[in-house]
Amino acid sequence: MWILTAAGSAILFGFAGLGMKLSQTMKGSMNQLLLGLYLSGTLGFGLHLIITGGSVSWSDWRFWTASLIIGAGSAWGNLVFMKALEYGPASLTAPLTNMNIAVVVLFSTFYYREPLGLGELCGIMLLLAAVMLLSIRRREKLTLSDKRWFFYVAAGIVLFTLRNGGLKVTEEMGLNSTPILLIGYALSALWFLPYVVRERQPAPPAAASRELAAGRRWTGMYWGLASGIFSYAGLQLYANALAAGKANIAAPIFATNSLVVALGAIVLLRERLTVLQTAALCFTMAGILLIRMFQS
Repeated sequence: MWILTAAGSAILFGFAGLGMKLSQTMKGSMNQLLLGLYLSGTLGFGLHLIITGGSVSWSDWRFWTASLIIGAGSAWGNLVFMKALEYGPASLTAPLTNMNIAVVVLFSTFYYREPLGLGELCGIMLLLAAVMLLSIRRREKLTLSDKRWFFYVAAGIVLFTLRNGGLKVTEEMGLNSTPILLIGYALSALWFLPYVVRERQPAPPAAASRELAAGRRWTGMYWGLASGIFSYAGLQLYANALAAGKANIAAPIFATNSLVVALGAIVLLRERLTVLQTAALCFTMAGILLIRMFQS
């Protein structure tokens, strides 16, 4: 059952990524997008905590440390990823930053001694291959114009590992993941708030276009608020999958959320499914099937 939960987390978190892509397509502000995402995500985790009546260890220093680390991994991970895209091609940046999943798999397998059979290992390899294929853009030049790209990519791997692997660590420590994500998202929202406040949009040239310009001015915020709902739902299911199953399998399944973005772009933006995306879809389905068949 937890494998289905992990698959659900990938689907829902993928909708969050799709919302971010749509905001980018409509030239929405990235700062507004991330602020809106973390605001609605914070609300989601808060309501979830109230409804489920989950306990919060407010006086436990481990709780606050975990919240800071996971929150920083999420917020700063997104920042350095966008910075890396400024200095290098997405075809290299995206698959390399996704290597954080491999780190989580190795950490869970060798440190926490999670069992991993041959069939499951083959399934994980197929899922990782799918994630790599989804990031490849055949027409993009694979050139690096600035050495800072290497720093941002390395930082992205570390930071996203803190987010994805941090939830595994807190689960093993017996800490409730929901309030940790709540505080982490709230802190991330506070981080992006000053950037949005400082943003100044140019005044519209004519009164007739003022209303249209105002609508575009908040495009990033609208899509961010919508994406945050799915971000909350996806990460909450991912945390549930970690609690019920194995991180060395749940993490690679969760990483296939980018497939939802690709398929959503095909439906909404009329993009064509490339040969590589088709192969990634087949690898994803085969990988999950193998894991389900050989689950130890």
